[in-house]
Amino acid sequence: MKIADAEAYICHFPLTDPFYPSWIPGLPLQNNSCIMLRLVTDEGIEGACAGMAFTQEWKGVPDLIKLFLIGRDPFQVEDFIKVLRGAKVIGFRPWFIEVAFWDIIGKAAGQPVYRLLGGSRDRVKAYASTGELRDPETRAQDALRLVEEGFTGIKLRIRNEDPRVDLAVVEAVRVAVGDDVEIMVDANQAWLIHGFAAYPRWDLKRAMYMAKELEELGVVWLEEPLRMNDYDGLSILRRSTSVAISGGELNDDLDDFREFLTRGCYDILQPDVTFAGGILTCRKIAGMAEAANVAYNPHTWTNGLGLAANLQLMGAIPNCTHCEFPYDPPGWVPEGRDAMLAQPIAIDGEGYVPVPSGPGLGVEVDWEKVRAHGEKIS
Repeated sequence: MKIADAEAYICHFPLTDPFYPSWIPGLPLQNNSCIMLRLVTDEGIEGACAGMAFTQEWKGVPDLIKLFLIGRDPFQVEDFIKVLRGAKVIGFRPWFIEVAFWDIIGKAAGQPVYRLLGGSRDRVKAYASTGELRDPETRAQDALRLVEEGFTGIKLRIRNEDPRVDLAVVEAVRVAVGDDVEIMVDANQAWLIHGFAAYPRWDLKRAMYMAKELEELGVVWLEEPLRMNDYDGLSILRRSTSVAISGGELNDDLDDFREFLTRGCYDILQPDVTFAGGILTCRKIAGMAEAANVAYNPHTWTNGLGLAANLQLMGAIPNCTHCEFPYDPPGWVPEGRDAMLAQPIAIDGEGYVPVPSGPGLGVEVDWEKVRAHGEKIS
């Protein structure tokens, strides 16, 4: 089997309401933007993947990547990973393309990817991952609605200039939902997007102060409290608190995660398969984490196809405890998040996300919607 053709589209799927992500302060999003790639083999099997986009930054890249795609055996994933590592040298991180190989492999085998890679579970406990900064009363009301919808865990963004405001939000949610609902918090300090509005910069002392306060509120984990390569600071922080420390969503490839594990930086690793080496590399990272008694709960805040790809990995590994379910109405809802899919991904009646069970990534891409909201660039 060989890859015979490839198409790429820059898509801007409109959101029903503007979304104000805490990690890009001052820049409301009107669209769910991504690059969609469709690979077709000489046997007629198609594979799909999606990467994050903002405007037109991916123009020209698919034509370059196409030189390395056409004629390639999609089963030779390890060989293609070498191509993607080479792309990093010239400034690109197109790891998401590897996901399309697995979509093809699964369809050729007639199995979902998670069964080919280990088949550990067919559903994962979900937590509603919110993305905006809101005042304590509003966020408490949001949390109650999420619990009514079936979620047993909620992640809050704590990215205010004044840490007391962050703590007030967490406390208000804890009072509203009680002790049976899990609360996670995300400081989004690993990578900082500059240029639109002010944002807080945490140092080790602030992270240690916040961790101590969050212990009293029964928080499950504190995410991205320090820079993405602050190995020493993360190690000190982790040893100082009973709150689990998590991160690694934008670190990529094996070397970074070897350092995290060797230095004892994290209780939970969170590399996203579309950011951090693809499904095969992240399967290896999950094995490294398992050996170190560290959990692997990937970041999924990209789009529906990215969520589906990460779910396939979650279903394959034994050390995944939670699935991030990006959801923050009214701006970020499954209909906008999963706009490229024929059906949005949803939780079941017990607050779990079923791992998509169809062949490959297990989901169906609606290419008519992709073409309606996308510009073909290759």
